[in-house]
Amino acid sequence: MKPKTMRPILVSSCLLGLKTRYDGTDNYSQAVIEYIRENRLTPIPVCPEQLSGLSTPRPKCWFSRGDGEAVLSGNGELCNEWGEDVTEVFLHGAEECLRIAVLTDCKQAILQQRSPSCGSQKIYLKDQLIKGVGVTTALLTRNGLKIFADDNLPDKNP
Repeated sequence: MKPKTMRPILVSSCLLGLKTRYDGTDNYSQAVIEYIRENRLTPIPVCPEQLSGLSTPRPKCWFSRGDGEAVLSGNGELCNEWGEDVTEVFLHGAEECLRIAVLTDCKQAILQQRSPSCGSQKIYLKDQLIKGVGVTTALLTRNGLKIFADDNLPDKNP
């Protein structure tokens, strides 16, 4: 019997313990690691902000208007804590993540909740946590990837 091949999955780098968060820390998740191992997946680490050229650490960013879907439609905007518009930077990072997903044949991703890039259910609009998606999540979803939040993993691999 042929052994089951490992399928690739995009994963927010910070969830794997890489210090890629805006403040130079990580969001290591043992649940994500166990899910990857149990389902024989190959993690493809991505950090949209770093892929866009932003440094770590970097100024905190949030939506000033809309969410990731609104940004893709030309109606949303992100800014950093200094008041600078970083919408184009976040779009570039999302496009780089999509490029990696295509190159590695990823069909699904586990992304960090509440992030302006990776949030899949909730994001920050200014200082308020609201229902919405990040820019990378919106772009990956539009291109057919199934997205899971780090705090809402499926019971088993879909």
